[in-house]
Amino acid sequence: MRNLVVVDAPSNLGLRPPAPGTVPGCYKLAGALREQRIVRRLGALEGCVVVPPRYDRGDWQEGDGVFNAAALASYTRKLADRIEHHVRAGDFPVVLGGDCSIQLGASLALRRLGRYGLVAVDASPDFRHPGNSRRIGAAGGEEVALATGRGQDDLTDLEGLKPYLRDEDVRFFGVRDAFRDDEECAELAALKIPVVTVGDLRASDADALARAAVESFASPDVSGFWVHLDADVLDPGVMPAVDSPDADGLLPAELVALLRPLLASPLCAGFNVTIYDPDLDPDGTAGALLADIVVDAFAPAGSGAANGPATSTGP
Repeated sequence: MRNLVVVDAPSNLGLRPPAPGTVPGCYKLAGALREQRIVRRLGALEGCVVVPPRYDRGDWQEGDGVFNAAALASYTRKLADRIEHHVRAGDFPVVLGGDCSIQLGASLALRRLGRYGLVAVDASPDFRHPGNSRRIGAAGGEEVALATGRGQDDLTDLEGLKPYLRDEDVRFFGVRDAFRDDEECAELAALKIPVVTVGDLRASDADALARAAVESFASPDVSGFWVHLDADVLDPGVMPAVDSPDADGLLPAELVALLRPLLASPLCAGFNVTIYDPDLDPDGTAGALLADIVVDAFAPAGSGAANGPATSTGP
């Protein structure tokens, strides 16, 4: 069995400020989940904190490309070094974000090692790029496009390894049904990149769909896959503490049922969780729920989480 190793990646470089003069609070995610004793509850080893550069958009304006790009490029390499170290050692990295741009660190790390896929569990596909949008800037909504080589070279071609992910090695789960006909999803359909919406999951069986995704990576040409979890995949009724709390998301038990087969697979190289913002969760209940979900997702099948995670009582 591989050791779970928790690595903190408290970067908010990829999000727009929630208000003028403020910075996104998702950099506090790792600390909040640690307050829920997530390391001990997972039976994990301590990794380290990969400290990000300062959040500073300077004189960036719309049309200037991705803001914080130099800082993001530097941080992506630094986080990739840490993830690569653990994967090479035979560990299973559990990376606590941060915004979704930290997924670039995982994709770069695994690209150094070979060909890996991505299972993105997210309310939106984060596939915005200059070819389908004029509103480019926040890498936290563009990271899958960047990882597949779409966008500016200072982020898409680090170390000459463009693309970090092949289109055919990407899978999306939990995208809102309301987004099915938008420009990003239309492009994904044209590219034949699978998108399983909330409605699709409920019309079928999350466990079976997850197992099918795992099987799709069982190829001599693919070494494995990474799982990216954005907390906004959850319904805002249970997870309001995100930057985009869109209606009609997954419920906790549904998310656990999806994640378990993915994380249990020997092909799964690691996992990250992003976007939860403790600043939007003054009583900590959403953070406690998120910690419960992550712990339950790593628990053996049949341990009772199908009825939904229990609320943690804190440290």
